[in-house]
Amino acid sequence: MLIDYKKANIYQDERLILKDVDFQAEEGEFIYLIGRVGSGKSSLLKTIYGELDIDCDDAEKAEVLGVSVLDIKRSHIPALRRQMGIIFQDFQLLHDRTVAKNLGFVLQATGWTDKKKIARRIEEVLLQVNMMDKKDKMPSELSGGEQQRIAIARALLNEPKVIIADEPTGNLDPETAANIVSILKATCQAGTTVIMSTHNINLLSQFPGKVYRCGNGELSLLEDGNEARDLSEETAPIEAVAEPIEND
Repeated sequence: MLIDYKKANIYQDERLILKDVDFQAEEGEFIYLIGRVGSGKSSLLKTIYGELDIDCDDAEKAEVLGVSVLDIKRSHIPALRRQMGIIFQDFQLLHDRTVAKNLGFVLQATGWTDKKKIARRIEEVLLQVNMMDKKDKMPSELSGGEQQRIAIARALLNEPKVIIADEPTGNLDPETAANIVSILKATCQAGTTVIMSTHNINLLSQFPGKVYRCGNGELSLLEDGNEARDLSEETAPIEAVAEPIEND
């Protein structure tokens, strides 16, 4: 079990966002978090990569990659994150350097020193996302879909056990969005667990996976894929959940 939450309460700004969360992720699973804007999707993901704390008194169990996040020291979070790849809706590329130098920066920051090995690893991940011909381009010269592919390549650099993708298709047109999810799906089939938040219900039928739904302050596992696909696309903010809208 890579991630195991039992009866976890998730707060943001001292307000309860999700209560009694049971969430499990196994190796090689493709997992969707669906729900309206403000329903708690991003908050849950933030607890996994250590951006948001869960207090000891607020969960029976909350383990990520074999580590309890209930009492983890802040100084240990970078080591935990190095086992993950994190993809954001807004790409978060460094705009003052090329694609290759963006990727090289991450490798050097995570302890890589051999220049030949760095160059080889950059080529490997760019080939995975079919972006080798863009390695010397600046981010500003790339389309949104191309930038997101580079963000995926960056997430793959250190061969993570799990990829966390927070609305990775939110700013993309349907065709480009499907292309991005197909890359994530292929990564999953190679053994990496992928956890992806989205409010785009249409993706679920095209790329089936395990589905959790955030709604009414709770997280529920949808056992029937048809149940998820029958949901209308949820984009309106939720008034009853006191989470800042921009985070989800």
